[in-house]
Amino acid sequence: MFNGSLWLRLLFCLTLAFNLILTSAAQSAEKSKRPNILFAIADDWGWPHAGAYGDPVVKTPTFDRLAREGVLFQNAYVSSPSCTPSRGAILTGKYHWQLDAGANLHCIFPDRLTTYPEILKSHGYTVGHTGKAWGPGRTETRSRELAGKRFKNFQDFLNQQDGDEPFCFWLGSSDPHRPYAPGSGVESGMDLSKIKLPACFPDAQEVRSDVADYYFEVQRFDQLVGDALKLLEEKGELGNTIIFMTGDHGMPFPRGKSCLYDTGTRVPLAARWPSHIQPNRSVTDFVSLIDLAPTFYEAAGVEIPQDVTGKSLMPVLDAPGSGRIVADHAEIFFGKERHVPSQEEPDMGGYPCRAIRTDDFLYIHNYRPDRWPAGTPNYTKAAIPGTWYGDCDNGPTKSYMVTHKDKDAEHRRLYELAFGKLPAEELYDLRNDPDQLQNVSQDPMYQMIKARLAKELHQKLVATHDPRELGQGDELEKHPYLGGGPKHPSLEKKRKKRNQKATK
Repeated sequence: MFNGSLWLRLLFCLTLAFNLILTSAAQSAEKSKRPNILFAIADDWGWPHAGAYGDPVVKTPTFDRLAREGVLFQNAYVSSPSCTPSRGAILTGKYHWQLDAGANLHCIFPDRLTTYPEILKSHGYTVGHTGKAWGPGRTETRSRELAGKRFKNFQDFLNQQDGDEPFCFWLGSSDPHRPYAPGSGVESGMDLSKIKLPACFPDAQEVRSDVADYYFEVQRFDQLVGDALKLLEEKGELGNTIIFMTGDHGMPFPRGKSCLYDTGTRVPLAARWPSHIQPNRSVTDFVSLIDLAPTFYEAAGVEIPQDVTGKSLMPVLDAPGSGRIVADHAEIFFGKERHVPSQEEPDMGGYPCRAIRTDDFLYIHNYRPDRWPAGTPNYTKAAIPGTWYGDCDNGPTKSYMVTHKDKDAEHRRLYELAFGKLPAEELYDLRNDPDQLQNVSQDPMYQMIKARLAKELHQKLVATHDPRELGQGDELEKHPYLGGGPKHPSLEKKRKKRNQKATK
């Protein structure tokens, strides 16, 4: 006898099973499809200046979305707090001290080094970039495209994209690099009283307004990335695109950019990839931006080149939960070679230094404590004529700190921290001094800790063939420098007057 109820139940079960098979097949196909890669990088954007990190003033809805729908990295660091070497390290997956001339600002990128966009292109990816990619500097072979062909914007790139090929795109920006439009932060509605100033800055209205102007450009970069996400959504590619968003080093302020403190080397970093990253994760693993290139290789199914130093972050991305995911991600290494040649003539060298950072300590080794860390204040004697504290970008905060250095003991203390000479070793106990202002390297209580960290740093640098640690550091300073340097304000005024006369 025909049992309609039984047949209906059977039909329902068959339909459910068929839908589950289709869903599983679709998910399997999605995972096997090579992902697109979108890397968004700001110029001089430092940690913790994003809403996801609790900044009460700057508005970063796009970055916050990536963190909410993916993973937020609490301890992301650059190889070097200087534009050219930082970007070269990201592109190659190697520490900047492994890049020959590329260890320096305004350099010539060697032909012997390859970049991840070049390698992914050889494996079927369409690659391109917009805005600032590698640099400033030039390549040894003049026509070489380290980050792919340059496009006017991301939309132009997507318009020529073949739907069957995955893409790898570098979304660069010059924001929030100086100079800023004075007062742009205030005019946008920012409340200066709510800004959390870094502890190494004096609390003055000029400084707060300067930070607000920096925030304004951070927000502009965030909007740029937000527009890119909308384009991916419209194209139906957002779900199959791995997105990383970060900055190339810290903010362009005293004791920030070009310095090895967190204000110079620690950067925002968030990643979104729905098929691999669970949402709302926050990890404390120490990661370097040199880890991105091997991550992209692994995500694309491309063998990681043997000379890549960074380690793929796929184990961190694929894992569930928050906190410390990979046990050996408990420390990070970074350093600096020549930023601007800012010593007194005839010395065209930089301020070479290396560091190791753990949860509790920051140890820095300064190879040339006889030199000025932020550049000579004696601009009339500078190796590049007129260069004034050349390793620190000009701006209202810099000018205020120099002009008011003798106002009182506190202003003098902050001035010395930003511009004074340093000993060969620095050690900061982050448990008691999270702002890294009290050097305890000579304190008897810390000698064992200092010795241990110095040994670990030495071993890492030797293992990665750092010329500086191997006694060959002078070779890194023999490479040509192609740029200029920040000029004393009096010289800047004269230059502006000459330009005004020339245009009349």
